[in-house]
Amino acid sequence: MDKLLVEGGAPLGGEIRISGAKNCALPLMAATLIACGKHRLSNVPRLRDIMTMRSLLAHMGAVCEHATDLEIDTSDIHTLTAPYELVKTMRASVLVLGPMLARYRRARVSLPGGCAIGARPINLHLKALEQMGVEIALEHGYVVGEAKRLRGARIVFEQVTVTGTENIMMAACLADGVTVLENAAREPEVVALADYLRLMGAQIEGAGGDEITITGVAELHPACCEVIPDRIEAGTYLAAAAITGGSLRLKGLRPEHILSVSQKFVDAGISMEIGDDFIDVRGNGRICSVNVDTRPYPGFPTDMQAQFMALMTIGDGVSLIEERIFENRFMHVLEMERMGADIELDGRTAIVRGVKKLSGAPVMATDLRASASLVLAALAAEGTTEITRIYHLDRGYEAIEKKLSAVGARIERVSGKGE
Repeated sequence: MDKLLVEGGAPLGGEIRISGAKNCALPLMAATLIACGKHRLSNVPRLRDIMTMRSLLAHMGAVCEHATDLEIDTSDIHTLTAPYELVKTMRASVLVLGPMLARYRRARVSLPGGCAIGARPINLHLKALEQMGVEIALEHGYVVGEAKRLRGARIVFEQVTVTGTENIMMAACLADGVTVLENAAREPEVVALADYLRLMGAQIEGAGGDEITITGVAELHPACCEVIPDRIEAGTYLAAAAITGGSLRLKGLRPEHILSVSQKFVDAGISMEIGDDFIDVRGNGRICSVNVDTRPYPGFPTDMQAQFMALMTIGDGVSLIEERIFENRFMHVLEMERMGADIELDGRTAIVRGVKKLSGAPVMATDLRASASLVLAALAAEGTTEITRIYHLDRGYEAIEKKLSAVGARIERVSGKGE
């Protein structure tokens, strides 16, 4: 199993182009199930999760070809089952539920898996679908849904749910009448999905706010769409420049999508120049400790919590990092402590006391963003860090070691017996 070897202490310098966002690409791929025919998606990253979704769509009968663009032909869907073998590795697989119910009025989807970062139940999806007339049953680990006809409904999410908003928005596109989603997720990826569905002929208003209105239509047609840049990848490379005292230009991103993140870096004393599609970031060797609490968009994203914590481990002072989204997203703390970090956990709050330096050590990745945080810590550490279980990293970062090597990082991927 592959692992990363990182020799720390090298300031980064140069330019990194931001890849397409997997959290945008995955729902767009699922949405192709709604309309029969050939779809084309551009700027799709080459990641393990993308391969999983391709395999899932292919299992159902779609023909997927990923050359420059990703082309998906949904003309011959012959099975409406999303099997455990595919769904267990990626929670986003549940996004096929809404499209299948919209187009075929029935679906059988395994309960999802993915990173072990806390409970992420799909009960909010199922409750909303029942309000739309879907009969839901749980059978042998599978969600089985069936409806003679989906009908519009007013749905109030008890808590903000990104995949729930996306799933129900897709289901509502072909429902009879009007569906209103209250307390909807506002993430850029939700807006991108709404834009794609509109290109397919859907009638959707309000995406990007907390109330989305979908007026059902008779059918949708295939369309072409470009995946938006990955705001979490962009934030991770901001942290890479800051934690190494380096200077990077990040190209091909949308700075407006990461305002809550970039502001925290400015608060930490990191210099930035922001353009239309780029950010120039420069570390100055001194990092001020600042507090962070994760919240739904447009708040500070939970997917950047671990990476920002890595930066705070060498901050000047004490930082309080509160995790409000997931209850079990501090698994990277023990690994950072192996590298000399001074972190105390108190429930959902991490108290991070900055140290003068980290030291390289063998560490183990526990989930996708924890993997990225360990890479960041390793870039700043004295000596060499060995990071195992990097298959988590491959789920969400396209060629991270190549991108970092190109700007001066001493990092390499090697084969080994990592856990």
